[in-house]
Amino acid sequence: MNLLDLIHRTPVPAPWSEGEKIPWSDPAFSERMLREHLSQEHDAASRRSFIIDQHVDWIYRELLGGNPTRVLDLGCGPGLYTSRLARLGHCCVGVDYGPASVRYARETATRERLACTYIEEDVRRAEVGTGFGLVMMLFGEFNVFSPADVDALLNKAHAALAPDGWLLLEPHTFAAVREEGLRPCRWSSHEQGLFSERPHLYLEENFWDEAQRVATTRYYIVDAATGQVTRHAAHMQAYTSDEYSALLRAHGFVGVRLYPSLGGQMQEGLLAIAAQKRAGAEQG
Repeated sequence: MNLLDLIHRTPVPAPWSEGEKIPWSDPAFSERMLREHLSQEHDAASRRSFIIDQHVDWIYRELLGGNPTRVLDLGCGPGLYTSRLARLGHCCVGVDYGPASVRYARETATRERLACTYIEEDVRRAEVGTGFGLVMMLFGEFNVFSPADVDALLNKAHAALAPDGWLLLEPHTFAAVREEGLRPCRWSSHEQGLFSERPHLYLEENFWDEAQRVATTRYYIVDAATGQVTRHAAHMQAYTSDEYSALLRAHGFVGVRLYPSLGGQMQEGLLAIAAQKRAGAEQG
């Protein structure tokens, strides 16, 4: 893509029409993202360690009643939750699309001899098995999938759970997704950053589709030396709390619980939802 393509871009993109995510699976991007995951300066990619510690304690004590079980983490990143849960006696499987994050998670598991298995794959396509006591998808990842993919993921989670097993989601609130779509355009210059190690100009524009209730973000990275433009797009589907509850019930989950935050650690724009697979439900 060149600067002329940027100038003549489609003024308003249709939801889900310009790619699905930023390039998680690109090796170089993944290495840069891993640095952000491990940073203790912010909570942008992953939470800082003391917050994760509190989340894991809440999951272990309040949701699982202190009983070790098999855990499936969809979108596990560098294994910051799964490694902690494994230290408490859980047997964990993590799935993530980022090669650097999966490598880091595997190295941690090997070094500490943790009962963790990591799969480098898109969570929509990964074969994950069955018999889990907990399936979780945290930190807003749920909203980045289209409604059709959400249906498939909830079916996959339900099939993966043992009867009475828990599904734990941490999605965005409706207001947070809408606010993302209504954010003004912005630009900045960088010597290096998440999208490039080279000097570049970063351009971002956001769109809110009221009818489909989807926020779309376009990212344009303009290389300072060559003028070459790289474009990425990301989308988020908005749901109300009632819609989250109805969606889970429609996929066979019962006892839906909504929490204002995960483990009492407030993070603006996110809520936590737990629901169970009905006892006696057949494995999928």
